[in-house]
Amino acid sequence: MNDAYDDQNDDKTQAALWNGSAGRAWVDSQALMDTMFRPIKDLLLESLAHVPNAAVLDVGCGAGATTVAIAGRLGAQGRCTGIDISAPMIAAARERAAREAPAAEFVCADAQRHDFGPARFDLVLSRFGVMFFDDPVAAFARLRHATRDHGRLRFIAWRSQADNAFQTAAERAARPLLPQLPQRRPDEPGQFGFADRGRVADILAAAGWKDVTLRAADIECTFPATELPTYLSRMGPVGRALEGADAATRNKVIAALQPAFAPFLHGDEVRFTAACWDVSAHAVPG
Repeated sequence: MNDAYDDQNDDKTQAALWNGSAGRAWVDSQALMDTMFRPIKDLLLESLAHVPNAAVLDVGCGAGATTVAIAGRLGAQGRCTGIDISAPMIAAARERAAREAPAAEFVCADAQRHDFGPARFDLVLSRFGVMFFDDPVAAFARLRHATRDHGRLRFIAWRSQADNAFQTAAERAARPLLPQLPQRRPDEPGQFGFADRGRVADILAAAGWKDVTLRAADIECTFPATELPTYLSRMGPVGRALEGADAATRNKVIAALQPAFAPFLHGDEVRFTAACWDVSAHAVPG
Protein backbone atom coordinates (compact mmCIF):
# COMPACT_ATOMS: atom_id res chain seq x y z
CA MET A 1 0.00 0.00 0.00
CA ASN A 2 1.44 3.32 -1.07
CA ASP A 3 1.01 6.82 0.31
CA ALA A 4 0.74 8.34 -3.17
CA TYR A 5 -1.27 7.46 -6.23
CA ASP A 6 0.48 4.37 -7.61
CA ASP A 7 -0.74 3.79 -11.18
CA GLN A 8 1.09 5.27 -14.13
CA ASN A 9 -1.55 4.88 -16.85
CA ASP A 10 -4.34 6.61 -14.97
CA ASP A 11 -7.11 8.85 -16.16
CA LYS A 12 -5.17 12.09 -15.66
CA THR A 13 -8.24 14.29 -15.34
CA GLN A 14 -9.73 12.32 -12.46
CA ALA A 15 -6.35 11.87 -10.77
CA ALA A 16 -5.67 15.61 -10.90
CA LEU A 17 -9.15 16.44 -9.65
CA TRP A 18 -9.20 14.12 -6.65
CA ASN A 19 -5.59 14.73 -5.69
CA GLY A 20 -6.20 18.48 -5.95
CA SER A 21 -9.07 20.77 -5.03
CA ALA A 22 -11.84 18.14 -4.86
CA GLY A 23 -9.83 15.83 -2.63
CA ARG A 24 -8.85 18.66 -0.29
CA ALA A 25 -12.44 19.87 -0.06
CA TRP A 26 -13.71 16.40 0.90
CA VAL A 27 -11.02 16.02 3.57
CA ASP A 28 -11.73 19.46 5.02
CA SER A 29 -15.49 18.79 4.97
CA GLN A 30 -15.33 15.17 6.11
CA ALA A 31 -17.68 15.61 9.08
CA LEU A 32 -20.26 17.37 6.89
CA MET A 33 -20.13 14.69 4.19
CA ASP A 34 -20.34 11.90 6.77
CA THR A 35 -23.49 13.45 8.22
CA MET A 36 -25.04 14.13 4.82
CA PHE A 37 -24.49 10.64 3.47
CA ARG A 38 -25.02 8.61 6.65
CA PRO A 39 -28.27 7.07 5.29
CA ILE A 40 -26.40 5.76 2.23
CA LYS A 41 -23.69 4.27 4.43
CA ASP A 42 -26.35 2.61 6.60
CA LEU A 43 -28.03 1.18 3.51
CA LEU A 44 -24.78 -0.45 2.39
CA LEU A 45 -24.10 -1.84 5.85
CA GLU A 46 -27.20 -4.01 5.42
CA SER A 47 -25.15 -6.05 2.95
CA LEU A 48 -23.06 -7.45 5.84
CA ALA A 49 -25.96 -9.18 7.56
CA HIS A 50 -25.12 -12.68 6.30
CA VAL A 51 -21.35 -12.37 5.82
CA PRO A 52 -19.92 -11.46 9.25
CA ASN A 53 -16.40 -12.64 8.41
CA ALA A 54 -16.25 -11.44 4.81
CA ALA A 55 -13.37 -9.88 2.97
CA VAL A 56 -14.89 -6.62 1.70
CA LEU A 57 -13.66 -4.08 -0.85
CA ASP A 58 -14.93 -0.49 -0.63
CA VAL A 59 -14.42 1.18 -4.02
CA GLY A 60 -13.92 4.94 -4.12
CA CYS A 61 -13.72 4.93 -0.32
CA GLY A 62 -12.82 8.62 0.01
CA ALA A 63 -11.93 9.62 3.56
CA GLY A 64 -12.93 6.22 4.86
CA ALA A 65 -16.32 6.66 6.58
CA THR A 66 -17.90 3.61 4.93
CA THR A 67 -14.76 1.47 5.12
CA VAL A 68 -14.34 2.13 8.83
CA ALA A 69 -18.03 1.45 9.49
CA ILE A 70 -17.85 -1.84 7.59
CA ALA A 71 -14.70 -2.91 9.44
CA GLY A 72 -16.43 -2.17 12.73
CA ARG A 73 -19.35 -4.45 11.81
CA LEU A 74 -17.28 -7.41 10.62
CA GLY A 75 -16.41 -10.39 12.77
CA ALA A 76 -12.96 -11.20 14.05
CA GLN A 77 -11.97 -12.90 10.77
CA GLY A 78 -13.39 -10.19 8.51
CA ARG A 79 -11.48 -7.34 6.93
CA CYS A 80 -12.35 -4.32 4.80
CA THR A 81 -10.06 -2.74 2.22
CA GLY A 82 -10.79 0.75 0.91
CA ILE A 83 -9.38 1.91 -2.41
CA ASP A 84 -9.38 5.44 -3.80
CA ILE A 85 -7.47 7.50 -6.35
CA SER A 86 -7.07 10.44 -3.92
CA ALA A 87 -3.92 10.55 -1.81
CA PRO A 88 -5.29 13.29 0.51
CA MET A 89 -8.44 11.30 1.21
CA ILE A 90 -6.56 8.03 1.73
CA ALA A 91 -4.26 9.77 4.21
CA ALA A 92 -7.30 11.01 6.13
CA ALA A 93 -8.87 7.54 5.96
CA ARG A 94 -5.78 5.91 7.45
CA GLU A 95 -5.70 8.39 10.29
CA ARG A 96 -9.35 7.67 11.01
CA ALA A 97 -8.88 3.90 10.88
CA ALA A 98 -5.97 4.08 13.29
CA ARG A 99 -8.36 5.62 15.82
CA GLU A 100 -11.53 3.68 15.11
CA ALA A 101 -11.07 0.44 13.13
CA PRO A 102 -7.71 -1.34 12.97
CA ALA A 103 -9.31 -4.00 10.73
CA ALA A 104 -9.61 -1.45 7.92
CA GLU A 105 -6.82 -1.05 5.40
CA PHE A 106 -6.41 1.32 2.47
CA VAL A 107 -4.87 1.36 -1.00
CA CYS A 108 -4.24 4.57 -2.92
CA ALA A 109 -4.78 3.48 -6.52
CA ASP A 110 -7.13 3.51 -9.50
CA ALA A 111 -9.45 0.52 -9.02
CA GLN A 112 -9.75 0.27 -12.81
CA ARG A 113 -6.06 -0.59 -13.12
CA HIS A 114 -4.90 -1.82 -9.73
CA ASP A 115 -3.69 -5.42 -9.48
CA PHE A 116 -5.71 -6.92 -6.63
CA GLY A 117 -4.16 -10.35 -7.14
CA PRO A 118 -6.20 -13.57 -7.27
CA ALA A 119 -9.88 -13.41 -6.36
CA ARG A 120 -9.94 -12.43 -2.68
CA PHE A 121 -13.11 -10.47 -1.91
CA ASP A 122 -16.50 -11.84 -0.92
CA LEU A 123 -18.27 -8.51 -1.25
CA VAL A 124 -17.56 -5.34 -3.26
CA LEU A 125 -19.36 -2.19 -2.09
CA SER A 126 -19.29 1.46 -3.07
CA ARG A 127 -20.96 4.67 -1.97
CA PHE A 128 -20.87 7.04 -4.95
CA GLY A 129 -17.41 5.77 -5.95
CA VAL A 130 -17.82 3.94 -9.27
CA MET A 131 -19.09 6.60 -11.69
CA PHE A 132 -15.65 8.06 -12.45
CA PHE A 133 -13.95 5.30 -14.48
CA ASP A 134 -12.86 6.28 -17.99
CA ASP A 135 -13.42 2.64 -19.09
CA PRO A 136 -16.17 1.31 -16.80
CA VAL A 137 -16.36 -2.12 -18.48
CA ALA A 138 -12.65 -2.67 -17.86
CA ALA A 139 -13.02 -1.40 -14.30
CA PHE A 140 -15.91 -3.71 -13.40
CA ALA A 141 -14.20 -6.63 -15.13
CA ARG A 142 -11.19 -6.05 -12.87
CA LEU A 143 -13.46 -5.92 -9.84
CA ARG A 144 -15.12 -9.15 -10.98
CA HIS A 145 -11.67 -10.77 -11.27
CA ALA A 146 -10.91 -9.65 -7.71
CA THR A 147 -14.15 -11.21 -6.39
CA ARG A 148 -14.50 -14.83 -5.39
CA ASP A 149 -17.04 -16.92 -7.28
CA HIS A 150 -20.49 -16.42 -5.78
CA GLY A 151 -19.39 -13.14 -4.24
CA ARG A 152 -21.54 -10.02 -4.52
CA LEU A 153 -21.37 -6.47 -5.81
CA ARG A 154 -23.49 -3.64 -4.43
CA PHE A 155 -23.16 0.07 -5.01
CA ILE A 156 -25.11 3.30 -4.77
CA ALA A 157 -24.88 5.75 -7.68
CA TRP A 158 -26.73 8.94 -8.52
CA ARG A 159 -29.60 8.89 -10.98
CA SER A 160 -30.01 11.85 -13.35
CA GLN A 161 -29.36 15.55 -12.86
CA ALA A 162 -33.08 16.17 -13.39
CA ASP A 163 -33.87 13.84 -10.47
CA ASN A 164 -31.41 15.57 -8.14
CA ALA A 165 -32.40 19.20 -7.78
CA PHE A 166 -30.33 19.77 -4.65
CA GLN A 167 -27.13 18.47 -6.22
CA THR A 168 -27.43 20.78 -9.22
CA ALA A 169 -28.96 23.91 -7.63
CA ALA A 170 -25.61 25.63 -7.08
CA GLU A 171 -24.59 25.27 -10.72
CA ARG A 172 -27.88 26.60 -12.02
CA ALA A 173 -27.79 29.65 -9.75
CA ALA A 174 -24.09 30.41 -10.25
CA ARG A 175 -23.81 29.96 -14.01
CA PRO A 176 -24.72 33.60 -14.91
CA LEU A 177 -21.83 34.72 -12.68
CA LEU A 178 -19.46 31.85 -13.52
CA PRO A 179 -19.94 31.19 -17.25
CA GLN A 180 -16.78 29.07 -17.26
CA LEU A 181 -18.50 26.32 -15.24
CA PRO A 182 -18.26 23.10 -17.25
CA GLN A 183 -21.42 21.69 -18.75
CA ARG A 184 -22.06 18.12 -17.65
CA ARG A 185 -22.40 15.66 -20.53
CA PRO A 186 -24.44 12.46 -20.35
CA ASP A 187 -22.45 9.28 -19.70
CA GLU A 188 -19.15 11.10 -19.05
CA PRO A 189 -17.16 10.05 -15.97
CA GLY A 190 -18.49 12.02 -13.03
CA GLN A 191 -21.28 12.34 -10.50
CA PHE A 192 -24.13 11.54 -12.92
CA GLY A 193 -22.20 9.19 -15.18
CA PHE A 194 -24.46 6.26 -14.25
CA ALA A 195 -27.79 8.02 -14.70
CA ASP A 196 -28.84 5.74 -17.60
CA ARG A 197 -30.25 2.53 -16.14
CA GLY A 198 -29.79 0.50 -19.31
CA ARG A 199 -26.20 1.63 -19.74
CA VAL A 200 -25.30 0.57 -16.20
CA ALA A 201 -26.87 -2.86 -16.71
CA ASP A 202 -25.00 -3.30 -20.01
CA ILE A 203 -21.67 -2.29 -18.43
CA LEU A 204 -21.99 -4.83 -15.64
CA ALA A 205 -23.11 -7.62 -17.98
CA ALA A 206 -20.21 -6.91 -20.34
CA ALA A 207 -17.83 -7.00 -17.37
CA GLY A 208 -18.92 -10.51 -16.37
CA TRP A 209 -21.40 -9.81 -13.56
CA LYS A 210 -24.65 -11.78 -13.40
CA ASP A 211 -28.10 -11.23 -11.89
CA VAL A 212 -27.79 -7.47 -12.29
CA THR A 213 -30.52 -5.52 -10.50
CA LEU A 214 -31.07 -1.75 -10.40
CA ARG A 215 -33.57 -0.41 -7.91
CA ALA A 216 -34.53 3.26 -7.76
CA ALA A 217 -33.88 4.52 -4.23
CA ASP A 218 -34.97 7.95 -2.98
CA ILE A 219 -32.95 8.54 0.16
CA GLU A 220 -33.66 11.38 2.56
CA CYS A 221 -30.50 13.20 3.63
CA THR A 222 -30.00 16.00 6.13
CA PHE A 223 -27.26 18.17 7.59
CA PRO A 224 -27.17 21.24 9.86
CA ALA A 225 -28.14 24.50 8.16
CA THR A 226 -25.04 26.09 9.69
CA GLU A 227 -22.96 23.93 7.33
CA LEU A 228 -24.67 25.19 4.16
CA PRO A 229 -22.11 27.98 3.51
CA THR A 230 -19.32 25.40 3.66
CA TYR A 231 -21.17 23.17 1.23
CA LEU A 232 -21.80 26.03 -1.20
CA SER A 233 -18.26 27.38 -1.14
CA ARG A 234 -16.28 24.12 -1.20
CA MET A 235 -18.17 21.28 -2.88
CA GLY A 236 -18.88 20.45 -6.52
CA PRO A 237 -18.09 22.45 -9.66
CA VAL A 238 -19.03 25.75 -8.02
CA GLY A 239 -16.76 25.12 -5.05
CA ARG A 240 -13.87 24.32 -7.37
CA ALA A 241 -14.53 27.47 -9.44
CA LEU A 242 -14.64 29.64 -6.31
CA GLU A 243 -11.30 28.33 -5.11
CA GLY A 244 -9.52 30.55 -7.62
CA ALA A 245 -12.02 33.43 -7.67
CA ASP A 246 -11.35 36.91 -6.29
CA ALA A 247 -13.15 38.00 -3.10
CA ALA A 248 -15.73 40.16 -4.90
CA THR A 249 -16.76 37.34 -7.24
CA ARG A 250 -16.80 34.84 -4.41
CA ASN A 251 -19.09 36.99 -2.26
CA LYS A 252 -21.39 37.74 -5.19
CA VAL A 253 -21.75 34.06 -6.07
CA ILE A 254 -22.40 32.96 -2.49
CA ALA A 255 -25.10 35.63 -2.16
CA ALA A 256 -26.71 34.46 -5.40
CA LEU A 257 -26.74 30.85 -4.24
CA GLN A 258 -28.63 31.41 -0.99
CA PRO A 259 -32.15 31.83 -2.52
CA ALA A 260 -31.66 28.71 -4.66
CA PHE A 261 -31.40 26.63 -1.51
CA ALA A 262 -34.38 28.12 0.32
CA PRO A 263 -36.64 25.15 -0.66
CA PHE A 264 -34.24 22.80 1.15
CA LEU A 265 -34.08 24.74 4.42
CA HIS A 266 -36.33 23.41 7.19
CA GLY A 267 -35.65 25.19 10.46
CA ASP A 268 -32.10 24.40 11.50
CA GLU A 269 -31.69 21.61 8.94
CA VAL A 270 -31.00 21.23 5.24
CA ARG A 271 -33.07 18.37 3.83
CA PHE A 272 -32.98 16.87 0.36
CA THR A 273 -33.74 13.66 -1.48
CA ALA A 274 -30.81 11.78 -2.99
CA ALA A 275 -32.26 10.11 -6.10
CA CYS A 276 -30.05 7.06 -6.60
CA TRP A 277 -29.69 3.64 -8.11
CA ASP A 278 -29.18 0.81 -5.62
CA VAL A 279 -27.32 -1.68 -7.80
CA SER A 280 -26.51 -5.31 -7.06
CA ALA A 281 -25.00 -8.21 -8.96
CA HIS A 282 -23.37 -11.59 -8.38
CA ALA A 283 -20.07 -13.12 -9.38
CA VAL A 284 -21.59 -16.26 -10.87
CA PRO A 285 -18.99 -18.49 -12.59
CA GLY A 286 -19.41 -19.48 -16.21
